[in-house]
Amino acid sequence: MADGRKKFRFLPLIIIGAGLVGVAYLGRTPYKVVETIHELLVENKQLKQAITNLTGEDQIGYAKVISQEMKDGELLTTIRFVETARDDKLKKILEKEYTIAGDIVHFDALIVKFGSKMVMDGKTRSLYLWRRVYGEKMTPAEAFAIEEPGAEPQRYSDLLAALPIEQKHMFWSNIWDLANDTEKLAKYDIDAIYGNAVYWKLREGLIYIFKINSTGQVYPEVVPDI
Repeated sequence: MADGRKKFRFLPLIIIGAGLVGVAYLGRTPYKVVETIHELLVENKQLKQAITNLTGEDQIGYAKVISQEMKDGELLTTIRFVETARDDKLKKILEKEYTIAGDIVHFDALIVKFGSKMVMDGKTRSLYLWRRVYGEKMTPAEAFAIEEPGAEPQRYSDLLAALPIEQKHMFWSNIWDLANDTEKLAKYDIDAIYGNAVYWKLREGLIYIFKINSTGQVYPEVVPDI
């Protein structure tokens, strides 16, 4: 009997505890469970709203020569690459240095262009993801990475803030792999995923600015480093 009374006494505590766990669980997961990139791109309103919130950009970064020197009969160019914030051209969100043989340097970006159906206001939007840097004497496969494939780019760290971490990871891990799947591009209303590389013959004393036009093309602008 005594054991029975103890069990009965603990039962309300168990029920209350289970209720609190349930409330906490519901509080942590106000989103529909999304298991595939298809569900995320087609059904997730938070993602569509985030893409709709993208604004037009005209500058996405710049590069400058730190030094140029001859070593063992070969010219080496050391550059500093800077990616700037979407809302502040003076704010650095990524800064890396590379030393490259020669003075002609390629900068490669991946562009994801969303169609009007994917965007809630019916206007196209684009994401610009820096990919790699390489010299004239290198193959693209030997290039230095800028952004890590599959990782969330720093310039868009606020873009998917409304999504749970696992959904953000799913988006950035899979978006790179859709480029050659024309069926899926049409299904998800993505106009194109393509690379856009620009290159210069670099010189000290200049700043090489990367700009984006309204059609999603990266183009260069050169200004004195004053």
